[in-house]
Amino acid sequence: MGSLLILIGFPFMVFSQNVNLRFQNKVGDLPLIIDSVNYKNELNQDFTISKFKFYISNVSFKNTNGTTTVPSTSFLIDQEDSLSLSTNSISIPSGIYSSIEFILGVDSLHNVSGAQPGALDVVNAMFWTWNSGYIFMKLEGNSSFSNSPGHFFEYHIGGFKEPYNAIRKIKLTFDQPVEISKHKLTDILINVNVLEILQHPNSIDFSKNSSIVEPFQSNIVSDNYEDIFSIINIK
Repeated sequence: MGSLLILIGFPFMVFSQNVNLRFQNKVGDLPLIIDSVNYKNELNQDFTISKFKFYISNVSFKNTNGTTTVPSTSFLIDQEDSLSLSTNSISIPSGIYSSIEFILGVDSLHNVSGAQPGALDVVNAMFWTWNSGYIFMKLEGNSSFSNSPGHFFEYHIGGFKEPYNAIRKIKLTFDQPVEISKHKLTDILINVNVLEILQHPNSIDFSKNSSIVEPFQSNIVSDNYEDIFSIINIK
């Protein structure tokens, strides 16, 4: 299912969609291909990936003069939905910008508001009905080192309450200031390195941690995924 942009704000201002966010999911230097490529983690354990999806929310762009524009946005990026990887268009005022910021996850307000439409719809299978909150990142696959049935592994990461807050704020600084105008589309290509979810600072051992699906377990993974993003290209 295609992801739907939720855009709230700027009630007296109308802007054309002038920024396109595209995501390229990779495993180290290799492209992420569902169910068909054997990868290795830093412990030299083999694995394949059957599912990878995550939320980014509260996207903002920082002007070079220090002000920040914050459209209220939520995107669900899903490797199995090519539309979600390449059509995340948003609208911001024209200006010169130096960085983009967002959170990996869903903010506390939307977590306590129950199931919602669009990218936050429960049909996307990213909502804990038993926990009344969203799964921020879902990574599933198989490894011969996993002791779970079928050598399966699953990491369903979420939770916003301390000390198990899995929300991570991401800031990506542009190599040079970027002019964004309503008269042209600015395309930002972002690399997502899935391998980093399994390492740095915590090495994920499939034989010991094949299933992490509770908020109190999440920090071992969420501490890893705050540095999975990097900008590849802006044009």
